[in-house]
Amino acid sequence: MPVSIEKSEGVWTVIHDKPDARNAVDMEHAEALVEAFLSFEASSAKSAVFWGKGGNFCAGWDLKLAASLADPERREAYFDKHSFPIGSAPSTLGPMGPSRLELSKPVIGAIEGAAVAGGMELALWCDIRVMAETAYMGVFCRRWGITLMDGGSVRLPRLVGQGKALEIALTGRKVEAEECCRIGLAEKVVPHGTARSAAEKMAHEIARFPQEAVRADRRSIIETHGMPVRDALKIEWANGLDAIRREGSAGAGRFRDGAGRHGNFSNI
Repeated sequence: MPVSIEKSEGVWTVIHDKPDARNAVDMEHAEALVEAFLSFEASSAKSAVFWGKGGNFCAGWDLKLAASLADPERREAYFDKHSFPIGSAPSTLGPMGPSRLELSKPVIGAIEGAAVAGGMELALWCDIRVMAETAYMGVFCRRWGITLMDGGSVRLPRLVGQGKALEIALTGRKVEAEECCRIGLAEKVVPHGTARSAAEKMAHEIARFPQEAVRADRRSIIETHGMPVRDALKIEWANGLDAIRREGSAGAGRFRDGAGRHGNFSNI
């Protein structure tokens, strides 16, 4: 199988497992990734790490698949399979797999080596990106006349701004880890070979907190992006109030009677 999953105390690590192809994604691989992340969403797991085996996160869309679409009949069948439904019905399968999924739980990208073309789009789909110092991103599909179709043109400017997004997308240049972190494409840079362990450590840190509040704050940050402040504050209030009703009051009581009463914040 092109995808495997490892589980540890509330954290799932979803693994691209096609190292011989630098984890490039074909139809089977895309469907397996969607299945893995839908299973994560339905499970009791609290956070996930997304990592590529063999030294590369993902080299993008499988070029053998892309070349096969020169046949008009096959091309139209492929595009029909990945078209968006009418209205607000969910669309679960993008060409790269999970890029259209809207999960309720956080996913951390652990990036070693190349995260380019569609692989960059999968990295941008993650909530947080931890990059090895030798890793890099780039719209390398610029070289082959293939467009961004899995959220790259949508998510890239939201992270780095329109001008920088245009410069990166139109030149197709290599964007190394240090620059990714500086401009907002990554949140943390770690030594070579440690991206997975660093991402899993972060995932476990997130998993230990009460999850209603974690998910409410995550949802508010995502849902209110670009909204007028007053409208965004209403969303934040609604999401937060629901979480506090579910678990916040009880949690505050435990803190009052435990760490807070004794002034002990060391385990927070």
